[in-house]
This record gives sequence, structure tokens and C-alpha cells, in this order.
Amino acid sequence: MTGSEMAARKCVVGAMEGRVDEIADRWVQLQMEQGAVHTGMRESELREEADALVAAVAAGLESPLPVERIVTSYADLQRAVAQLSLRRARGGESPTATSLLINQLLDAAGALSFDTYVEGREEIIRRQSRQLLELSTPVVRLWRQVLGVPLIGTLDTARTQVVMENLLQAIQDQEATVAIIDITGVPTVDTAVAQHLMQTVNAVRLMGADCIISGIRPPIAQTIAQLGIDLSTIMTRATLADALSEAIKLTAGPLPVAAPAPR
Repeated sequence: MTGSEMAARKCVVGAMEGRVDEIADRWVQLQMEQGAVHTGMRESELREEADALVAAVAAGLESPLPVERIVTSYADLQRAVAQLSLRRARGGESPTATSLLINQLLDAAGALSFDTYVEGREEIIRRQSRQLLELSTPVVRLWRQVLGVPLIGTLDTARTQVVMENLLQAIQDQEATVAIIDITGVPTVDTAVAQHLMQTVNAVRLMGADCIISGIRPPIAQTIAQLGIDLSTIMTRATLADALSEAIKLTAGPLPVAAPAPR
């Protein structure tokens, strides 16, 4: 058995694991819907037969036997197929109908295995995509009670959600009072990007923290003005250094009032 065949077989076994009942249910349902059984067998009998056959298929795939020899050489599966064939023959079914019935079982198992494999791969891709998003949007501590989020690249809806979740959690964990969102690495700011920034700022404010947007370069400022985007309610600074300086002032609080000199 080649390495690719072993990998494919392992994948099928993994897909069937824990879903034997579902495969058996689907096979019984196909028989009931298509009227493929004319032997007078009850649904409970069909289910008992399906359970035995599907369990034997799953066990046979886990054996070291080659796939093409499982039916002829794996005793449990050989017995299950023989018993099914005998029951169908006694009930008047033709060999062709019985053969098609076995094919339906394998088709049901194959379809379910394929669906399970696709779902598993999609889940892995979603998880990896989220991990990449989290790596590309780190939340860093810049000063006491001051956090920073350096953004690089396009800010879309999915990334905005990750930024918001990570930032809000960091604000809570570190008891931060100021968050700086630096967009120096964002190539363009359009209406959608501005809307995403507004959502993040509003969420930060709901956490009781102030938010500063830094990295407002001349082309970005000109674009924002031309689009008529209103950022007047948000504190903005041209550079990260300017934003950090403002954040330090905000965290320092008001200066103490000097007591009057004694007379």
C-alpha cells in the first residue's frame, strides 16, 4: 500500500469514526424512500442489518488488509454481506438489486466521508486564517495604561472584528485607559475603512477608555476631507509619537492645584 493510499484510507476511517449510526440511518432512509426493498422487512430489521454491515465496513478499513480484499478476506464483513444476500434471496430480490443495495451503502458512506473531510478542511482553513489575522494585528503595551495597535494593510470587516476583540480584551486585562490605533501602514482610507475605525473607537469608549488614531498622513487627511468623512469626534494625531505623548498626558490626570501661600 502506497503512502497516498494509506493517507486516504486513514482519512476515510477518521471521517467514519463516530458517525457509523449516521451512515446506517442514511442507508435505511434511501431504501425506504426508493422502495428498493420488497422483502417485507420492517424498518427496525433494516436498521439492524445496516448497523452490522456499516460496523463491519468500518472495522475492515481499520484492518491491515488491502481495500480490494476487505470484503473477501475480512471475516465480519464477509459474514455481514453473505447474510444480507441470503435474506434478500429468500425475500425474492434479484442478485442485481442486492448488488445495487450494497453500492448504495458504499455511496452513502463515501458521500458522508467526503462531506466530513471537506468540513474538517474548511474548519482548519478558518482557524488558520484567524490565527494569521491575530498575528497581523497585535496589541502592544506602549506605556502604563496605554495600548497600541499598529495596523498594516487593508482593514476589512473580518480584520476589524479581530482587532476589536483583541483590543477590548487587552483593555480589560491590563486595565488600560488609552488605546492608540496607528494606521501609518494602511495604504488608503475610504468610507468603509473609516466606518470600521469608528466602530472600533466606539467599542473602546464603551469600555471606558479613550482612543487616539495616529498615522494621519497628508494624503490620508486629504482623502478623508474629500470623502466628507467626519472624524471630528475622534482624537487624531499625525504620528505615533504625537499620539503617545497625548496618551501620557491623559493617563497623568490633571495637575494638582497649588495651595495658596500663607500670609
